[in-house]
Amino acid sequence: MVKASRKFQVFVKPIGPVCNLTCRYCYYLEKKQLFENNTPFRMPEEVLEAYIVQHMDAFPGSTIHFSWHGGEPTLLGLDYFRKIVSLQRRHQPPGRRITNGIQTNGTLLDKNWCRFFSDEGFGVGLSMDGPRDLHDRYRLTRRQKPTHELALRGYHLLQQYAVPMDILCVVHSHNVQCPDRVYDFFKQIGAQYLTFLPLVQQHPAADKLAHRHSVRPDAWGTFLCNIFDDWVRQDIGKVKIQIFEEAAATAFDREHALCIFRKTCGDIPVLEHNGDVYSCDHFVTPEHRLGNIRETQLVDLMESPQQKAFGQLKSDTLPRYCLTCEVLNMCYGGCPKDRFIHTPDNQPGLNYLCEGYKRFFNHCRPFIKELSNLARTRNLPPQSKSSPSKVTRQAPKPGRNAPCPCGSGRKYKKCCLGK
Repeated sequence: MVKASRKFQVFVKPIGPVCNLTCRYCYYLEKKQLFENNTPFRMPEEVLEAYIVQHMDAFPGSTIHFSWHGGEPTLLGLDYFRKIVSLQRRHQPPGRRITNGIQTNGTLLDKNWCRFFSDEGFGVGLSMDGPRDLHDRYRLTRRQKPTHELALRGYHLLQQYAVPMDILCVVHSHNVQCPDRVYDFFKQIGAQYLTFLPLVQQHPAADKLAHRHSVRPDAWGTFLCNIFDDWVRQDIGKVKIQIFEEAAATAFDREHALCIFRKTCGDIPVLEHNGDVYSCDHFVTPEHRLGNIRETQLVDLMESPQQKAFGQLKSDTLPRYCLTCEVLNMCYGGCPKDRFIHTPDNQPGLNYLCEGYKRFFNHCRPFIKELSNLARTRNLPPQSKSSPSKVTRQAPKPGRNAPCPCGSGRKYKKCCLGK
């Protein structure tokens, strides 16, 4: 059986763009326009089974991961996901492990859902934008009702059933102004894994660049720097924040796990409910349609010249300004969807958020340098399989009376301080 030449992750949309919310900044609801008006937005079982088999056949690793997205995938009902697990077990290759993750707004979760996630080992990504007023600014129901209370109820149910959970916080033009409030809220509810996703929506009028909902580049940099400083002082080893993990990975010369910071992309295609495959979640457009798994095997779509060219374009179109940047290895130009402004020397292709990313990555460079030095003194191999989060627990700069990050159990001042 032919395997893909690299590991990949598929964002599967078994209910397409259908959602029970109408978040004002959502970019995926409009994808309904790609399909006929009477299209049932529910992946048929034969397409679902074909995908599961093709994914298992194509994936080159020993652990096969499935990622279920939307729209809102829980609208399909719990029995649909029981069917998914049943199909996976039926076709599971000997000696290989299967894991599942689901991205949800959390508003439809109940004890039955959470018990299922716990029993079947699902990881859950939960969308929440901070405290009530900031979350409810954009995340509303179809009747324009607030959703924070429902999302928080779902969060606490997931906690109750000990379901592994990552909070996805969209950073928009309002909550970006309140980094301390946002971060304190997530710490107060006991969040352990956080992803901050900057909202960037290009304005239809080119002279306005970004839509008013979008985060400003300077504000994005300030947001990250403020939270980073708080995290370094108090929360290393307690809270894992994806972009900090990505920065820490550079201390060990590791490849970025997050696609937007890799040299090339194209390893995270989208599978729509009807079997169509697109190059990326942010490029679900007719020109980026690779084909359909009912006609072409997933591995052939992943290995197609079109998809490889899509991934390579990220590196090939980097402007000179990026190639000479001191934090190039931390960013690699960011997500191609956001590269729509000009460099200071008027070359196209600069990331709209460049100013913010550059400020943050330069801000954390001293920390990363210390982390790298610490790794060398402890003879950690550059390609250590320890996750960045585990390594950053050993990073310096705790308080004098804090537990020493070396893990000795002694206070920092009586252990590694001054060594």
